[in-house]
Amino acid sequence: MGVQLSKAEAAQKFEQWTKQYDVYAPMLMEGEGCFSDMDVIRYGKVSSLDDIVWDKKSDYSFKEMLLAINETLFYFTEDQTTVPKGPEKDLLIFLRSCDLHAVKRLDDIYLKNGFEDFYYARVRERAKFILMGCETSCKSGFCVSMGTNWSDNYDAYIKLDGDQVYADIRCEELQGFAEGGTDAEIIPDYVTENIEKVTLPKKLSNESFTKEIWQEYGDRCITCGRCNFACPTCTCFTMQDIFYKDNAKVGERRRVWASCQVDGYDEIAGGIGFRKTKGDRVRFKVMHKIYDYEKRFGYPMCVGCGRCDDICPEYISYSNLINRLAKEENE
Repeated sequence: MGVQLSKAEAAQKFEQWTKQYDVYAPMLMEGEGCFSDMDVIRYGKVSSLDDIVWDKKSDYSFKEMLLAINETLFYFTEDQTTVPKGPEKDLLIFLRSCDLHAVKRLDDIYLKNGFEDFYYARVRERAKFILMGCETSCKSGFCVSMGTNWSDNYDAYIKLDGDQVYADIRCEELQGFAEGGTDAEIIPDYVTENIEKVTLPKKLSNESFTKEIWQEYGDRCITCGRCNFACPTCTCFTMQDIFYKDNAKVGERRRVWASCQVDGYDEIAGGIGFRKTKGDRVRFKVMHKIYDYEKRFGYPMCVGCGRCDDICPEYISYSNLINRLAKEENE
């Protein structure tokens, strides 16, 4: 059971949210795409329901709201270290079903992978998630194939429909949004069919790691790493030590997003690299998404959002690659 509110009533309640929480949602950023005349839909702090892009998938995921692209882990002097403060406010993050499933993948890596990451945990425990429905499928998404097209573990569901707002509030702290509303039966909008369909390999043989398909796709890859940065479940990072000019013994250590597709990412002491060709890197990324991760956690890492297909400058289709791999394996 949910409630129906007028847009004016919902706007007032949303304003109260912005005073108590940092509210993040997909928003249109004009002229901030790859070129000055290109727009991009990206997550940012919103102040009203009208700031939110409801009818299109964001070009980049919500991931940077929980994992900063460039995050200072600690400051250091000659004899001590200081950890910076975490967020002052709790977070409300608007996301779609596939991204809500991606949160579970991030939790697996940063909270349940043998240890708990302190920096991720202190942000994650302050985050609540507002589900946005999908009335129609996006062109590149294949969430139905991955079983991520629906979700019911949200803190609230909100739908904007003309002058009316429909809400299903499950979190006790957010119940104030529903006060004064008219009772209504609220069922979140979920897609039941995608334009793009993906079939995962039923079983991968040892020969799957040496197939020519990896070199074929590797020859097209320019190792820019954009697919990793747009993906809501990629978690690779590197470390940077920044030394201040006025005292070379004082500075800060930062955690910075990185890409397994970029040359040198897997290089260790002695100049030894494990994935020297672009084909090796493409294989590593794909197999990690559909094979290695599933062996550990019981389900694929990929949630079928399709952002990697959208953002690749060489038009490499991850979904087509998976379908080809599955076809060859089944044959």
